[in-house]
Amino acid sequence: MPAIVLIGAQWGDEGKGKATDLLGDRVHYVVRYQGGNNAGHTVVIGDQSYALHMLPSGVLSPEVTPVIGNGVVIDPGVLFAEIDALAERGVDCGRLLVSANAHLIMPHHRALDKVTERYLGSARIGTTGRGIGPTYGDKVARVGIRVQDLFDPGILRQKLDLVLREKNQLLTKVYNRRGIDAQATADEYLGYGERLRPYVADTGLVLGKALDEGKFVLLEGAQATMLDVDHGTYPFVTSSSPTAGGACAGAGIGPTRISKVIGVVKAYTTRVGAGPFPTELHDEQGEWLRKTGGEYGVTTGRPRRTGWFDAVVARYAARVNGVTDFFITKLDVLSSLDKVPVCVAYEVDGARHDEIPMTQTEFHHAKPVYEYLDGWDEDISRARSFGELPAAAQAYVRAVEEMAGAPVSAVGVGPRRDQTLQLRELC
Repeated sequence: MPAIVLIGAQWGDEGKGKATDLLGDRVHYVVRYQGGNNAGHTVVIGDQSYALHMLPSGVLSPEVTPVIGNGVVIDPGVLFAEIDALAERGVDCGRLLVSANAHLIMPHHRALDKVTERYLGSARIGTTGRGIGPTYGDKVARVGIRVQDLFDPGILRQKLDLVLREKNQLLTKVYNRRGIDAQATADEYLGYGERLRPYVADTGLVLGKALDEGKFVLLEGAQATMLDVDHGTYPFVTSSSPTAGGACAGAGIGPTRISKVIGVVKAYTTRVGAGPFPTELHDEQGEWLRKTGGEYGVTTGRPRRTGWFDAVVARYAARVNGVTDFFITKLDVLSSLDKVPVCVAYEVDGARHDEIPMTQTEFHHAKPVYEYLDGWDEDISRARSFGELPAAAQAYVRAVEEMAGAPVSAVGVGPRRDQTLQLRELC
């Protein structure tokens, strides 16, 4: 069976974990292919809620092999804390596989992330301060440290000495911060290596063989399309490629293996961190969306910025990712509205744009052009089929589907597993 990619089609926090969990009983492998512990997925099973940051959502499904691919950057301390927390709740992570080629978040990455963000002041990007960007920067600069380096103390110390020669100069002489001790860091990470060793594998080879055997592989992106380092609202983006194209490089499989791309969107829009957000609401309606939708970061706890659904962004995501199916989450949050605004285009300097403007300057000045769809008063969280939704809610879904340019295959009307309405099979 070919692989399926699951991506966020907005600015993140769309509910990708819910989509992964929905597919869990049919999936053999769930792969995180990029990002780090700046991501957060919430999965609700029955009355239990699980917040995952490093681990793929598939870890909660007993028959699934969760995989952390080579495109992910790993903070070992965070990874083991998450594994231990799940173990205390009876979740076994022994099936986990970790790529030997994945890069490691080191103490100097976290230190530099925090001081450079503070140094930028009002121009800050809004990172989580967890060292993600500096780790990817070192990866591209070819001075990164990978999981496999933990199994060769000589190589690890050699690489640390080399990279800290520069990083400590920055920390001490530019930012007036304490330098990082190479030996203490090597000792700490070699300890992580001993615990990590049973999980480490050639994950690209494992996934290739699994696909050859007809296994179902789900590739799970962190963050989302509009945070992609190439295709997002640069520079207010993450440091990796959450789009479907990044799945191949980050998992080590070829593009011809992928048969379907599922784009997850909220029925409205949210964003964390700085950067343009055309439909953002700064009034009581924005606060209502935040409170009703529980829009606070899984990883950071910080309030998310909120706004109405942006069909221009959805169309862009459909094109960039080759979306074959959309999964709409949190439709229930919109209940009780008389009219539901949907952004169908932008106005920039008096001109209408039906697609995202080409330049950053234009996008920063984009004003939403709204259409208003009929709302509904009914509590839709108890619906168990699309036909049980009020006519206005069904019409909203169909309108979003037409505007976004790809069929809607599933709709979320609550956080639980049984609160997903399937319009057609996702796999």
